[in-house]
Amino acid sequence: MKQYNFNKDFAVGADISWYPQMLESGFVFRNQQRQQQDLLLTLKDYGMDTIRLRTWVNPSTNIYSGHCSAQETLDFALRCSKMGYRIMLNFHYSDSWSDPKQQRIPAAWEKSDFDGLVQHLYNYTNETIDLFKTNGLELEWVQIGNETNPGMLLPEGSTDNFDKLTKLYNAGYDAVKAVSANTKVMIHLAEFNITDFITDYFENLERRGCRYDIMGFSFYPFHLPQLSYETCMEGLARSMAEIPKRFGKDFIIVETGGVEKQEEETFQLLIDIIDEMHSQPKCKGILLWEPEGAKAWSGYPLSAWRSDGCPGKALDALRSIHKTNS
Repeated sequence: MKQYNFNKDFAVGADISWYPQMLESGFVFRNQQRQQQDLLLTLKDYGMDTIRLRTWVNPSTNIYSGHCSAQETLDFALRCSKMGYRIMLNFHYSDSWSDPKQQRIPAAWEKSDFDGLVQHLYNYTNETIDLFKTNGLELEWVQIGNETNPGMLLPEGSTDNFDKLTKLYNAGYDAVKAVSANTKVMIHLAEFNITDFITDYFENLERRGCRYDIMGFSFYPFHLPQLSYETCMEGLARSMAEIPKRFGKDFIIVETGGVEKQEEETFQLLIDIIDEMHSQPKCKGILLWEPEGAKAWSGYPLSAWRSDGCPGKALDALRSIHKTNS
């Protein structure tokens, strides 16, 4: 397998927010040798050094779409940090999933006007970051929203009104920096291969003085069945080349993955992404989304774990990444 050299600070990791619930439900994780092993050790065997975790405002106790409160997320983040992982915190600003199809206002904030929502977002973000820092964990990255293609806290923070949306982003940025000045604040969009959309979005934010440090993107050819794989990869290459240059920002692919049962195809997808990233100096990392979330447990079709608790071949692609000091 070809080796790709990246700087030692290049992030390789995954969002594994389901892991505590999977353990609690009795799912047994194994390594490639089929031996029972802590997932965090297995991921290190693949070269991972970064863990991304989501947090919801007032989540339910549903094992699939709940948990991930600030305190629960802190507890798990501390465990990951003690094992040497860098931590990325992902604010969904909802009580459950936020993504391009849904950006629901948390129930406790629903009666607020827009200024009230801005204050809620600031206070919640500030208090959560302070909770982490007080407990000895200074986060390396923080996302202000998850896949906020349509905006967030809809309908108030819709892209129909970028003035309002920018105020929400800036409130999150200021809340983070007031506690942790060195933490990199990220804006995260899906469909990284749709270059014109991404460019237009960030130009709208730029014109309004939006504050952020780094860009984050999702890339899932699976979710774009109307496009061929080749077209998706061409769009990805264009975005990687044009967007960082246009805005002067580094970026991380914070979510990607392929179909669980198509191990060879997902392995090749990851190799193709890594190959493209290798030529882009402003690319600072690649993270998979819930690779451990075996479909047999979660119903999620894009994991990289088998029902017997063992990792699939797709993760072997990460072994093509070689860190250097240059």
